[in-house]
Amino acid sequence: MVSVKNAALVQNEPYTPGLSREYVAQKFGIALGEVAKLGSAENPFGPSPKAAAAIETGRARIDLYPEWTSRALRAAIAKKYGFEEDCVVCGSGETEVISFIIRTYAGAGDPILMYEPCFPIYHMFAENEGRVPVYVPMGPGFTFIIDSYIAKLKDVKPRIAFLTNPHSPSGRLMEEREIRAICEAADNETLIVLDEAYIHFTQTAGSMHLTRDYPNLIVLRTFSKAFGLAGLRLGFGIAANKALITPLINIKPTWNLGHMQVEGGIAAIGDDEHVNKTVDMIVEMRGYVTEKLAGLNRFRMVPGSRSNFFLIEITDESLDSTSAFEQLLKRGVIVKDGSVSFRGLGKRYMRCDVSHKVHMDRLVWALKEIEAQKAS
Repeated sequence: MVSVKNAALVQNEPYTPGLSREYVAQKFGIALGEVAKLGSAENPFGPSPKAAAAIETGRARIDLYPEWTSRALRAAIAKKYGFEEDCVVCGSGETEVISFIIRTYAGAGDPILMYEPCFPIYHMFAENEGRVPVYVPMGPGFTFIIDSYIAKLKDVKPRIAFLTNPHSPSGRLMEEREIRAICEAADNETLIVLDEAYIHFTQTAGSMHLTRDYPNLIVLRTFSKAFGLAGLRLGFGIAANKALITPLINIKPTWNLGHMQVEGGIAAIGDDEHVNKTVDMIVEMRGYVTEKLAGLNRFRMVPGSRSNFFLIEITDESLDSTSAFEQLLKRGVIVKDGSVSFRGLGKRYMRCDVSHKVHMDRLVWALKEIEAQKAS
């Protein structure tokens, strides 16, 4: 019988995505339009209108093979951020770029460093490729303990070290001086991967400029969040050191992006109006829901998020994240159960998106209903 050489591919749990509105509406008899989908950090306004129109242009060419390196999209990204085209690699989602990086820069049995909790794709892809995840616990209140990260960096000398800014699932923002400290402490053989999937929502420019100072630093971005193209699957890595990018382009599938992805991405990267509209609403609603959740007794919003999501801590010991998650589903609210979605987060937390006011109000109503249920 044909056997699998890496048991992790069979034994490990697969990635757990957020539930769909259709599933919840059908299962619980709730009108589809009333379901608050707050578990996938998608764009509440949908796709960039410019991208949606450009995708139609790409669709007219789907009988033709695309240029294999997505050169036109790489050029558009490079121009947007002030880099050269050869400084950019594109993938079918940022997650594909992560897979390129792990396969290229770490060998079987090599350590890969990350915070715990973190974006689960880091450790899942590492394990699936036979690499060894090494974890650094976050501090109280999901603070970055930079000294601990640097100590582990020096101790294990990982081939790859992941940082997420803002952090997922907490939304906390790492300061530039902290990123610099990690880059300066890293061994020359360690690739620092700075994942900025949610950077737009911090209203900062991010840290792409640091790649000019550190030749072992690559920054990742996605089109799934602020640009609203989660279903199109687009992401990229960018580094001033072209030598980091060339092998990533060479290892990727020859035609990993089609015409619709390339055309949509080119249009989206130039649609500042859509991005700004999205960010402005998220920031406003982040403040709004912070105020609305302040008076709860069984739940607490973990402060400090600079992203389009936040953590809800379950302070009532009679509840855990799974039971609270299920009770929210019955009330038409989809969040992420921290114990299922994030290794090391435990059963006291749920991650919840920031969205339109109507969805934030439904979340607050549902949590208050759960509180009242116990009181009665």
